[in-house]
Amino acid sequence: MAQRLEVTTPDALPEETGAEAALRPSRLDEFVGQEQVKASLQIAMDAARGRGEALDHTLFFGPPGLGKTTLAMLMAREMGVQLRTSSGPVLEKAGDLVGLLTTLGPGDILFIDEIHRMRPALEEFLYSAMEDFRVDVRIADGPNAQTIPMTLERFTLVGATTRFGLLTPPMRARFGMVERLNFYPPDDLERIVMRSASLLQVPTDAEGGLEIARRSRGTPRVANRLLRRVRDYAQVRADGTITGQVARDALARLNVDEFGLDDMDARILTTLIEKFDGGPVGLNTLAVAVGEDSGTLEEVYEPYLIQQGFLERTPRGRCATANAYRRFGITPPPGQATIFDG
Repeated sequence: MAQRLEVTTPDALPEETGAEAALRPSRLDEFVGQEQVKASLQIAMDAARGRGEALDHTLFFGPPGLGKTTLAMLMAREMGVQLRTSSGPVLEKAGDLVGLLTTLGPGDILFIDEIHRMRPALEEFLYSAMEDFRVDVRIADGPNAQTIPMTLERFTLVGATTRFGLLTPPMRARFGMVERLNFYPPDDLERIVMRSASLLQVPTDAEGGLEIARRSRGTPRVANRLLRRVRDYAQVRADGTITGQVARDALARLNVDEFGLDDMDARILTTLIEKFDGGPVGLNTLAVAVGEDSGTLEEVYEPYLIQQGFLERTPRGRCATANAYRRFGITPPPGQATIFDG
């Protein structure tokens, strides 16, 4: 397969703002963290280029904001091919997929975000495209319906999902590479914050960068969002420089505490403790009690609360841990303390 090095990836996705686009790395070696994932991708890309082939289909899974979309963009850039993007909820009928697939050139990458939300019929339609690089297009309906087989260029499908378990086994089996992205440690987030601060031309000292990193929920997207808000505070209430004290003052105004917990996190935990005696309580009941969608609770808030030891899932429902009680200065009930500490 001849490489089309003249075709490059766009610098940003259409829905991105200028600030978000400017902070994305432009090369894989600029991508901070996820070292094991980067190493696997680099080997796969070097091997594919050496053979003149398209990359294997790749699936990224993990909590939102960890860099799945960015990695797909970097893969296309490093392979010198074009990137097409879509998402599971947007694809409604087979024609939508055909329109995307037939515009792909040799080695091009089709990125589908939230791939677990694709309709079952479309997922099955993708099977032959991924395995045989062909699709059958129906040109009429009814008993005399006819289909025309269409051959596709050998492309790479990159899927991203926050709900790996919702993908069907046949779909998971068709990905040659499956990579999990994990929450970032504070050291990696500090590097991301300092790099972003440099790009935004915001003077930031090491203490200020670390303070933002520690409260970023292990997520680069959150780190960059907090950095922009702290920059605004530093510009208006300080001399424009982000120091440790400026960062602490700004984040306090944003209701982001030293553990990275925000207003909704606190509401979830205090609701569990005060209204349900620490749990267990079902997800839907908890969602109604805090006024939030159950899917948002499960995908956005719970992973970090569980990782930090403030929440646990049990067969009977969600429970607040002893750490959650201590966070709010409350002594765990004697009958529940041992369970929570375990």
